[in-house]
Amino acid sequence: MLGTMNFPILTWITFLPLLGILIVLLVPSGKSEKGQELSKQIIRWVAVGITFTQLILAFIIYLNYNPAMTGINELKSFQFVEKLSWITASLPMVGDINIEYFMGIDGISVPMILLTAIICFVAVFPSFGINKAVKGYFAMYLLLDLGMMGVFCALDFFLFYLFWELMLLPMYFLIGIWGGPRKEYAAIKFFIYTLVGSVFMLLVMIGLYHSTGSFNILEMMNAANFKGDSLFGGINTTVRYVAFMGLFIGFAIKVPVFPFHTWLPDAHVEAPTPISVILAGVLLKMGAYGMIRIAFPIFPDAFGYFQTLIAWIGMISIVYGAFCALGQHKVGKRDFKKLIAYSSVSHMGLVILGLSSMRPEGMVGAIFQMFNHGIITAMLFMIVGVIYDRAHTRGLDDFGGLAKKMPIYTGIMAVAFFAAIGLPGMSGFISEVLVFLGAFKSYPVLTIISGLSIILGAAYMLWALQKIFFGVLPEKWKGPWDPTRVKYKTDDVNGLEMVALIPLAIIVIFLGVYPNPILNLMTGSVNHFIELMRPFVYIGGL
Repeated sequence: MLGTMNFPILTWITFLPLLGILIVLLVPSGKSEKGQELSKQIIRWVAVGITFTQLILAFIIYLNYNPAMTGINELKSFQFVEKLSWITASLPMVGDINIEYFMGIDGISVPMILLTAIICFVAVFPSFGINKAVKGYFAMYLLLDLGMMGVFCALDFFLFYLFWELMLLPMYFLIGIWGGPRKEYAAIKFFIYTLVGSVFMLLVMIGLYHSTGSFNILEMMNAANFKGDSLFGGINTTVRYVAFMGLFIGFAIKVPVFPFHTWLPDAHVEAPTPISVILAGVLLKMGAYGMIRIAFPIFPDAFGYFQTLIAWIGMISIVYGAFCALGQHKVGKRDFKKLIAYSSVSHMGLVILGLSSMRPEGMVGAIFQMFNHGIITAMLFMIVGVIYDRAHTRGLDDFGGLAKKMPIYTGIMAVAFFAAIGLPGMSGFISEVLVFLGAFKSYPVLTIISGLSIILGAAYMLWALQKIFFGVLPEKWKGPWDPTRVKYKTDDVNGLEMVALIPLAIIVIFLGVYPNPILNLMTGSVNHFIELMRPFVYIGGL
């Protein structure tokens, strides 16, 4: 089993984009127009090669991960562990400082690594449409890939924080340089929101280090490792509650949940299509993952204290996000991309509700929802990008009858829309049902209210589907797409777009019919996680 060998596959999958960045920066720009175009093509295909290699490594990890294997700590499921001393120092009046390069994954990490590899690979293809500062764009793209992958592999809090902050810089530039008309505003808003959350995280991390003498996340999960007279020593103290809320807010901003969500629609609307795909597909999942990996197990007593409040936050996010998406019906506010952005707030609220239940089915459903939402929203944002590249508008009122002009595109769109609604036979249905099954036993009233979002989701998605694809095709779209701005040989989706969209559609349908390949990864780790949390939390029905 590769999971028991010394081959540093987590280091390879995390830092492989560095090789890509180096190659991209060394590619000569070219002096002639033909040379410049050749340089751009080389850079694009280097990004394809690097992300495809990452995807292969992710599948190797998936195939070699053993869900039944006993691991190294209370959660009993960490594999592919890489651990060595990284930063050491002995300071007067402070003592020894030891920061480790500590990487390892469990059944909660593996789906996120697989998701990151899939999304980063498919998002390269819509990136082929980027013609401004191509070298800088793909260098930032690969740096973002590195930061995201590292977050899902790190088991040292200091290392986790470095990866967390690392992805902030490239995302800021990718929105601020290659975004839409209000790109600077959206980039700054994203940066400030995330930075505020990072400050909370940094302060708690420092307090945890002084309380345990280590940055090791797994050691922080064991209450016996906290010094009795330390800041976070003991249980059910006010300081621990405040620290937990600091971490929770830091991660909740990234999810994002109500009321920390306002940066998301602006970032999505202004970001270029491939960056919207990564933002919705991976970055939002980092917030929920941080809660599972750090906030909840390190402060289980504080989670138990705020458990009902967190469930309320999940329910409010579900309903509020659905109503905001439905609000795109209003004349003058009918932006296709903003509708999808608000739907993400609603669907990520399901993740929070499932986690708050602290039941096996609810937590498995929440993690599976993270994976499914990443795949489905990646499809949705790429689909928005397809018509925006051709028509240079996202206004829902600008379209109609596109099914006659783009039948293949309409079929792919229907798969993505029905998956987002949670139609049986699609992957989103399985994860939503599991969330509701778990949450109902812990919070039946909140779950019933949240279930109303299914009706709202069907309403805004089906309305958008009807508005764009059925009815009368406007006169301005009856001819070919504007040849002066967009060079398309066909009115329907082209080859690059198919390469990006078809694999995602296959995953959505396959996991909707047979979800076990992902569910089986998580069950053991989730059960061990709940056993760790059980003494401190409310578990309905148990």
